[in-house]
Amino acid sequence: MDSLPLSSIESLVIDMKKDLFSNKDKVAKTSAYDTAWLAMIPNNNNQENEDNYGPMFESCVNWILNNQNELGFWGDFNVPTIDCLPSTLACMVALKKWGVGESQIEKGLKFIHANMDTLLKENSQCFPRSFTIVFPTILQLAKAQGLEIIFINGSNRLLSDVFMKKKSILESEKLNDQSDLAYLEKLSQSDIYFNCVNKDDEILKQLCEEKNGSFFQSPSATAQAFMATGNEKCLQYLMSIVQKCPNGVPSRYPMDEELKMLCKVDNIQRMGLGKQFEKEIGQILDQVYKNYQVNNLDNNNDKETSYLPEKLFKDSLAFRLLRLQGYKINEGIFCWFVHEPQIMEYIEKNQDFFAYVMYNVYRATDLMFNGESDIEKARSFSRNFLVNNDNLSVLPSLQKVIEHELNVPWFARLEHLDHRLWIEFNQSISLSDGKSPFYWLSYLQNDKLTQLAVQNYEYRQSIYRNELEDLKRWSKDKGLVDIGFGREKTTYSYFASAASSSSFLPYESFLRMVVAKCSIVITVADDFYDEEASLSELQILTEAIQRWDAKTLDGPSKIIFEALDDLVCDVANMYHLQHKIDITPQLQHMWKETFHSWMMESLWSRTSNLPCMDEYLEVGMISIGAHILVLHAAALGCPTLPIEMLGPINGKYENITRLLMATTRLLNDIQSYQKEREVGKMNYTLLHFKENPNGQIEDSIDFVKGIVGNKKKEFLENVLMDGFNEMPRTMKLLHLSCLNVFHMFFNSCNLFDTKAAILEDIMRAIYIPLSQEEEQISSMMPQQPSKTLQPMVLEKKMKKVEIAKVNACLNEKNLKKQVGIGISFVGRQGPKSYNNSFGWSNKGFASQKLRLCFM
Repeated sequence: MDSLPLSSIESLVIDMKKDLFSNKDKVAKTSAYDTAWLAMIPNNNNQENEDNYGPMFESCVNWILNNQNELGFWGDFNVPTIDCLPSTLACMVALKKWGVGESQIEKGLKFIHANMDTLLKENSQCFPRSFTIVFPTILQLAKAQGLEIIFINGSNRLLSDVFMKKKSILESEKLNDQSDLAYLEKLSQSDIYFNCVNKDDEILKQLCEEKNGSFFQSPSATAQAFMATGNEKCLQYLMSIVQKCPNGVPSRYPMDEELKMLCKVDNIQRMGLGKQFEKEIGQILDQVYKNYQVNNLDNNNDKETSYLPEKLFKDSLAFRLLRLQGYKINEGIFCWFVHEPQIMEYIEKNQDFFAYVMYNVYRATDLMFNGESDIEKARSFSRNFLVNNDNLSVLPSLQKVIEHELNVPWFARLEHLDHRLWIEFNQSISLSDGKSPFYWLSYLQNDKLTQLAVQNYEYRQSIYRNELEDLKRWSKDKGLVDIGFGREKTTYSYFASAASSSSFLPYESFLRMVVAKCSIVITVADDFYDEEASLSELQILTEAIQRWDAKTLDGPSKIIFEALDDLVCDVANMYHLQHKIDITPQLQHMWKETFHSWMMESLWSRTSNLPCMDEYLEVGMISIGAHILVLHAAALGCPTLPIEMLGPINGKYENITRLLMATTRLLNDIQSYQKEREVGKMNYTLLHFKENPNGQIEDSIDFVKGIVGNKKKEFLENVLMDGFNEMPRTMKLLHLSCLNVFHMFFNSCNLFDTKAAILEDIMRAIYIPLSQEEEQISSMMPQQPSKTLQPMVLEKKMKKVEIAKVNACLNEKNLKKQVGIGISFVGRQGPKSYNNSFGWSNKGFASQKLRLCFM
């Protein structure tokens, strides 16, 4: 059934490898705006010689003549944006200057008159800085060339606002900042600082003489510099571009090829295609690492303001990609700026230029190890920068991505949904002015790669839907669905299992099923111990598990045992087929100690005997069940895994596993302390509060959060770096994906406090495709006058189509709204009567463990 889409994906991968990683020297996409400025340069730059007067770069003029959009604008945009206004005007100015392209000019004017008012109104709340400086000057140039621009409706007022804002920028800021000199071609003779850019200006001479003769690698700015000065180095730079790019010039030249490759790698991985390009990515990152080693990891060259955004962007991106790949990379590679107050001040002053840069700095700080204080400073600085940045509204799709980054911690995200968000972002972006703060987004523009990502995502969805149906049949056959109590578990369990490991386990069906089955059994058994059974019933089940014998069991206890035994046998048999070794004893041991831990917690909850904090944590680390999930899957997914790692050695699990167990337990106890206080159950946060009666509960929460923060940093270092353990990389990534799931459901910023919230993520992960045929779209639309269907509207329509399926999967009758603080989805009774050890009221009972409800 799935062979056709898989073969299509494989074919696209082969094509993309040739396209993205060939040795051909490819150049960036053509910028209509910059090409227009080169087209304006007269031959010999001497307008007095009428006999030899014409365009110096005729190929740029020809490009303009041949590349007007059908709608009448110029620019590499999917739809008209505010940035196409200056691009279109610049192209018309060039054509008008040389008396050619009358029909193109007429068509361009029609576009300007039809769209300028709308585009200005759409951006009136926050005009991009680049547009504010560009548009007034290019409009004046158009008028000087005799182009009749007609202003309609409120355009005059809006244009006046743009002119006033430009004047304010030029009056309040120094011209020798990059933020203004990079706009050299946008300063007209009426601008108060234009006298700073004439032939005698020392700053201009110095900039034209350094490096390759370019003005900030900007063809348009260098074109104006050459027309103003006749500088030979500027001319050599411009001629080299046209020679390299005879069919239109890019917005920046030359580009840092290594940075472009890093952007490709980042984009590929974020769209969920890392597995398909694993070899190529490894080769690129290996070379990047060697280059940083040669140039010294802490080398701070090229920190002039003119190259600062590009350097900081590249350094932060390299740090993140290299550290994720396991390279030993020092924090100084990108945190050098926190020791430079003048640079930090410059970044804050030029918010628009550094918006996308600081977003990537913030992403890099996700990968923080203990003791890295500079990363702490970089994280605080970049977060404050992004929170207080008003320029993001000019690109709503990027604003959405950045808000997601700020609101949902990296540790609390499922990568499959992150892949979707980034694919949707790639589908929505359109190229803007190359000097804009977001020009790096042009590196992401690859329709074939996006098409591949969409197909790959939807292929995974088809697999997930089939696997979920198989899992539901298993739950039904084993009696777990109709057991009569507890949380609905099948869909949640599978959703978390699949969505957390899609990049490194894209097609490993059996592993996902094992993890989901483990979490279902854990959820049902945990509920049985917490709320359903009497102490005598629990004692009987615990003893039967220790004997691994169901002879004395009946009812729910027997159902739980038989489902567990079936699961253990399946995993052990599969392992035996692969390795000819029986791991049944190791698997049974994990379950025996977990059931024993639940028995201990039940005794503590139903008696007045409270454990100390250390004793509680040792038991709670087992009862959370995280080790069962990762070790059962690792047994089958890691062929080189030593059998000793499937159980505790000398009474203790590997440090990376213990860190996972402790962190997930403490995350739970931070989130659920109030509910557990209400029902009289122990909790690490509450035990600390009890042992420190002079403090406040907030102090105990902060204390536990501090422990969690340090453990997460240590855990991440154990996952990413070699030398801490002998685990295969896949097994370590399994540990990380498990923490992602727990952290997501315990994350106070992302709690699923309503059914709708969890439904939406499940639908986006498993049911709602990224693409839809036009006839299917139209059939979902109401009969109204035709309008463009916006992506968000489309998605809402598609959700309605799938809602019945998802509700059926989630067994709607078992869902309920939040009670108290935290989350509870299931209409559950309070536990059978027991002593309230803390002496607090049971009023308002809610589930004391979100825990593995969805894991």
